[in-house]
Amino acid sequence: MKILPALFCSTLVGFVAFTSPVALANEQLVASMCDYVAANDKNRLRKVLSDRRLRLRSVYSGVYCNGNSLIRFAFINKADDVGEFMVKQLPASDVADSGDIAWAEANGYSGSPLFEVLKQRAE
Repeated sequence: MKILPALFCSTLVGFVAFTSPVALANEQLVASMCDYVAANDKNRLRKVLSDRRLRLRSVYSGVYCNGNSLIRFAFINKADDVGEFMVKQLPASDVADSGDIAWAEANGYSGSPLFEVLKQRAE
């Protein structure tokens, strides 16, 4: 009877020990991506993705910066270069279905160069 709780506790500790570094690494990746978008630094964004052997399209839907998608965050921070890079990396169907065009129009970003790139990609 005493063996079962000890086994459970050691398994739980082992599980937590192995998942925490992964969660921490993911949080650091998201923080880095948000920082690079805010700084309009597409070269560093490219580098962090390539260093981790990731494609933007595979992680895009899970990354939010201050509650906004990466493209919306780029609009807010006037990060047109990095926004254009991201739009070109995503499938056109994802761009069209994202609702980012309507959001940008509703929030006064329709004069942004990024808005034009977004519209062209969605067509």
